[in-house]
Amino acid sequence: MKKIFLLIAIVFSLTSNAQVTHVSLKASGLTCSMCSNSINKALKTLDFILTIEADISTYTFELCFKSNSVVDFDLIKKKVENAGFTVAGFVATVLFDNVQVLNSQAVTIDGKTFLFTGVKEQTLNGARKIKVLDKGFVSPKEYKKSAFPVLATHTYTVTL
Repeated sequence: MKKIFLLIAIVFSLTSNAQVTHVSLKASGLTCSMCSNSINKALKTLDFILTIEADISTYTFELCFKSNSVVDFDLIKKKVENAGFTVAGFVATVLFDNVQVLNSQAVTIDGKTFLFTGVKEQTLNGARKIKVLDKGFVSPKEYKKSAFPVLATHTYTVTL
């Protein structure tokens, strides 16, 4: 019980000032421009998305978000899946403001808890990209190679 309380205390004490500004999403299963259009239409229904740019040759979607909006990674993934496709890569650009990160340390950013892995102790400032490594956010092969235990619901395992 003490360990759980300590973990919760650490997570809440590491709440940081940062905002997700952009996501580069790679989709799997696309074969044509109609597939891309299907994902594009699904993503446009999300009220926190400002713009979407699709590149059919690389199967990527560049999502920019409205300022001061709460970005829901799981909802983005769900929209892609509901369109009949899967997410094979998910890299978020986060605007950090003096955020201290440690390897295997949870940090709350923009209402989401991130577990940083494979990083050295550092303070993040400015725009930095983080790659989500969780199941459903990378290809099954990449997930299997880097599978991490899930700490809690809505905790994302990420790397810089």
